[in-house]
Amino acid sequence: MPLPLSILDLATVAKGETVGQALEASTTLAQRAEQWGFRRIWYAEHHNMSSIASAATSVLIAHVAARTERIVLGSGGVMLPNHSPLQIAEQFGTLAELHPGRIELGLGRAPGTDQETVRALRRDPRASEQFPQDVQELQAFLGNDTLVPNVHAYPGRGTGVPLTILGSSLYGAQVAAALGLPYGFASHFAPDALEQAVALYRREFRPSAQLAQPHVLAGVNVIAADTEEEARTVLQETQRSRVRLLTGRRGRSLTDAEIDALLDGPAGEQVRTMTRFSAVGTPETVARRLEELTARADADELIVTVPAPRRESWWRSWELLATKVQGAG
Repeated sequence: MPLPLSILDLATVAKGETVGQALEASTTLAQRAEQWGFRRIWYAEHHNMSSIASAATSVLIAHVAARTERIVLGSGGVMLPNHSPLQIAEQFGTLAELHPGRIELGLGRAPGTDQETVRALRRDPRASEQFPQDVQELQAFLGNDTLVPNVHAYPGRGTGVPLTILGSSLYGAQVAAALGLPYGFASHFAPDALEQAVALYRREFRPSAQLAQPHVLAGVNVIAADTEEEARTVLQETQRSRVRLLTGRRGRSLTDAEIDALLDGPAGEQVRTMTRFSAVGTPETVARRLEELTARADADELIVTVPAPRRESWWRSWELLATKVQGAG
């Protein structure tokens, strides 16, 4: 691969698993990823989703960091409108003091959930309007200054935890460029504005104390298998799983025939549109596709997620990506 690869682990709870088993799989992945030579792992904040176990992102990072030695760990991301900047500075400042040089902080503007859950989080739905100011307040807390008179983050102050702005629109690109921060685009599920947003980010980037040159990370789905046929089978399973989520029918047992009928309609088209930034096939096919997607995204780095719903397919994708595509021993 011409570019280094990182991992976005959604801490997915596979069918038949407990949350504890899913988190153990994520921990094991991090340990193996460290041996395979991946650059980093990020965990995403989602709420009110029974299939994702990374809601308490900083807690999961702490658990994994204590069980690994070198790999960089961070959020991909913390949804800042759900929190106060001071709380996040304290949490990630604590992590940085415990694991120096291994912690970073990706920040998103979306809530990562529905509006009812936003209310349950006791946050103002309008909090996202203050996103750029909140990022600057957080950055100051993690530095040697503060934008809130007489208030400092302990722990946090002086740790300089590096920040990345995450997004899937021109807005996030503008914020990242104005603040001189890396920009991570969520092309693994919302690729529509990818090229336009990256071009805007590179054009308007202003160097900062953290970053002298623009740096783009692009999210990509990978399903790798030993044969093309097997990879397509896993892709079909993944698409069926996505349709169940989109149609909100997880409480009812739908047959594969019913799901496939939905895949032929608007729900299926939405799934295919959302996941078109994907590399599916044998390791050779995946490698070629990743090179194509890197060029299309004008990316400095790819951050990979494996959406395979069955744990065995999930593991095989990571193994093949590491050993056959990335070339790990």
